Amino acid sequence: MQWTDEGIVLGVRKHGESSVILEVMTREHGRHLGLVHGGRSKSLQPVLQPGNTIQATWRARLDEHLGTFQVEGLDLRAAQLIGSPLALYGLATLAHLLRCLPERDPHQALYETLEVLVDHLDDPHLAPALFVRFEVAMLAELGFGLDLTSCAATGGRDNLIYVSPKSGRAVSAAAGEAYKDRLLRLPGFLIGQTRSNRPAGSDIRDGFALTDFFLHQNVFEPRGQSAPEERARFVTLATVEDD
Repeated sequence: MQWTDEGIVLGVRKHGESSVILEVMTREHGRHLGLVHGGRSKSLQPVLQPGNTIQATWRARLDEHLGTFQVEGLDLRAAQLIGSPLALYGLATLAHLLRCLPERDPHQALYETLEVLVDHLDDPHLAPALFVRFEVAMLAELGFGLDLTSCAATGGRDNLIYVSPKSGRAVSAAAGEAYKDRLLRLPGFLIGQTRSNRPAGSDIRDGFALTDFFLHQNVFEPRGQSAPEERARFVTLATVEDD
């Protein structure tokens, strides 16, 4: 068994004296693990840093085996990201979220979203909104997609400003007025109502509150987990930067 793909490094853990087990989110083969011989060497350590994009060739005698990776660096952005606390907390959160996906299950659209996010993860102006969009995409890939295209009550597409916590569907201002205290706020940048690449701080907070609710309800709590501490720290930095 053999394939070659590009992927973004999520993490490594030591294996023996000189090797590591590499965890990478690949474009065509999903989240994948493999052994890298000599992965703790001076030449490979800078390549196998979280956030880097690599080309990986995986080989194994049988498909169910751990297998081995041979790797080559493509975009070594980790050197830039390591100086940003926002990026470091973001990388740790992304790895935690992606580990909710079944190993080796391809998610090509999610990979594209991840790649754009990681490219801008140290940018306090762009990263917060991109991160919210990634979490929305993550919910969809896990089978809990939000329907933000029309009002759950009327079917209309105008003035959508709420989301129902029960159905995950958008609700218009008029239909939700009587129940607004029980509804989640829908930030305009998630439905193309904000032209700026930098939404207002209140919209960013609403976005994170929205994804936080559905991640806890549908992903973390059913697994007996809680959100990683790094996510809370990322959100704090992201919303402070946007004030």
